[in-house]
Amino acid sequence: MKMKMKTTLLAVSAIALTAGMASAETLRWARAGDSLTLDPHAQNEGPTHTLAHQIYEPLLMRDMTGAIVPVLATEWGPSDNPNVWRFDLRQGVTFHDGSEFDSEDVVFSIERAQTPDSDMKELLASVVAVRAVDKYTVEIETDGPNPIMPNNLTNLFMMDKTWTEANGSTKVQDFEGGETTFATTNANGTGPYSLVSRETDVKTVLAAYEGYWGKGEFPLAYTEVEYTPIQNAATRVAALLSGEVDFIQDVPVQDLQRVRDADGLDVRTAPQNRVIFFGMNVGDADLTKDSVEGANPLADARVREAMSLAINRDAIRQVVMRGQSVPAGVIMPPFVNGWTEELDAASSTDLDKAKMLMDEAGYGDGFSIQLDCPNDRYINDEAICQASVGMLAQIGVTVNLDAKPKAQHFPLISNLDTDFYMLGWGVPTFDSEYIFNFLIHSRSDDRGSWNGTRFSNPELDEKIVSLASETDLDVRNGTIAEIWDAVQAETLYIPIHHQVLNWGMASGVGTVVQPEDQPKIKYFTTN
Repeated sequence: MKMKMKTTLLAVSAIALTAGMASAETLRWARAGDSLTLDPHAQNEGPTHTLAHQIYEPLLMRDMTGAIVPVLATEWGPSDNPNVWRFDLRQGVTFHDGSEFDSEDVVFSIERAQTPDSDMKELLASVVAVRAVDKYTVEIETDGPNPIMPNNLTNLFMMDKTWTEANGSTKVQDFEGGETTFATTNANGTGPYSLVSRETDVKTVLAAYEGYWGKGEFPLAYTEVEYTPIQNAATRVAALLSGEVDFIQDVPVQDLQRVRDADGLDVRTAPQNRVIFFGMNVGDADLTKDSVEGANPLADARVREAMSLAINRDAIRQVVMRGQSVPAGVIMPPFVNGWTEELDAASSTDLDKAKMLMDEAGYGDGFSIQLDCPNDRYINDEAICQASVGMLAQIGVTVNLDAKPKAQHFPLISNLDTDFYMLGWGVPTFDSEYIFNFLIHSRSDDRGSWNGTRFSNPELDEKIVSLASETDLDVRNGTIAEIWDAVQAETLYIPIHHQVLNWGMASGVGTVVQPEDQPKIKYFTTN
C-alpha cells in the first residue's frame, strides 16, 4: 500500500512541476489506471485501447458519438465473393518515423493479431486469409460470409511491418507471462500523436504528429498531451480542482457535485457501453481458495443462482454508486444487438429463496471463498466488491476479498488462477457475438480467452461460431436469443450494473462523452 501511495504522489508532483509551464495547447489528462502496454495487440482492455487510439489507428473506428467512421480505410464492403470483405486504403499516410503506410502493413498487422499471444484474436476468429490485392487494397476472407466483420476492426491497430520486424517485436507480447518487448514501451503509429516519453504508471507524454493525414479534417486543438494515471480518487479530484489537470475520465461519484459547483469546471455524463459483473469457476471439480474439500460449490447452478439473488443491486446503486449506475440482469449493455428489457430485468434480490437454494444444494451452513477484485479499473470497483461481501454473508457465503491493481488482477482471469472475480465488459462491435466469443465459448486457440468460468458446451460453441457466417439477420438474431437463454439459465455470471460515465474537465475543453469511455483527443476543441 505504501508503494502505491508513493507512486500516486510522484505522479501528482510531476503534474504540479509542469502545471505552470503548460500552454493552452497542452491537454493534461488523468484517469485511475494506466495503459497496460503499448503493444497494440497484447491486451483487449479499455484504457490500453484508449491510449493506443492517440498513437495508432485502425482501418475504421467509432467516433465520439459511437458511429463507425473511416480511418486508414476510406471505403469497405463485401466483394463479389460473399466470403471476402474488400478495403480501400487511405493513400499518402505515413508512420511517425516517416515510412509509408500500405497494404503490406495491414496484412502484417492482422496476421500478427491472430497469433496465440494476441488478446484480439477472437475478433478475427472467422478470418482464414488476408491478402494485399495491390498497394492500397486489402481483402479479408472469412470462413463463410461475416456480416459484421467491419465492427470487429474498430480497435484493431495497424503497425509498421518494417519497424516492428527491425525491432524484434513481430511476436505479440505475452502480457500474462510477464514478457516485455520493444513494442511494449515504444510506438510507431499513424495516429495524430506520437510518443515522446513514457514512464509506466507515472506519465506518458504525446506530441502532435506534424505529418498527420487528418490535418484540416479534425480540430487537432492540442499540440501536446500529458497522460497521468492517478489511482487515488481524492488525489485525482484534487488535481482537477486545483487546475493541475484539465480532464479526468472518472470523477468519483461522491465528488460529482463538488466538481459541478467549482468555477470553471464541468461534469459531462452519458451511459457507458459496459456492464460490471462477477464471474465464477463452474467447471473445475474442486476449488483452491474455498473451504469445501473435494467439491466445487460453484459447480451447482443453485448456488450460483443463490449468490445472484443475494446481491442487492439497487442498494449498490444508491449507496456505493450514489445513483450513478443502472442495475443489470444480463452481462450485455443496452447498446448491443441482442439486448432486451426482459433479459435486463432478470436479476432480483430474494434472500429467502437464496437460502432455500443453498440448503437444497447441501450448503445450508455456507462456505468461504476468495473474491478477486481490481481497485483501479472500474468506477468504485473495490467498494462494489466490499458491499457484495456483506450481502453474500447473509446467505452463509463468507467472502475473503483480495483487491489489487488491474495489471495484477487481469492475468488471474487469463491464467485461470481465480475462482470468483470481478470483470467489466464493453462491446465495441455493439453485437452479442463479441460477448459470446470472449466470455462464453469454450477456451480454444481463437475463442474464449476471457472465459474464466471454465464453462464449456460444444453445442453452444457451434451456435456461437455460426454467428460469424449467418447473413440472414432474422435467423442470426434468433440464434443470439437462444444463446442468451442458455447463458441466463446457467447463471455463469452475476450481473451487477451498467456503468454511467462522468467526465470532469475545465470548461474550455470541448468534447462530448464517448459511450465506450474512449476519448479521441483529435476531436477535442478549445473554447
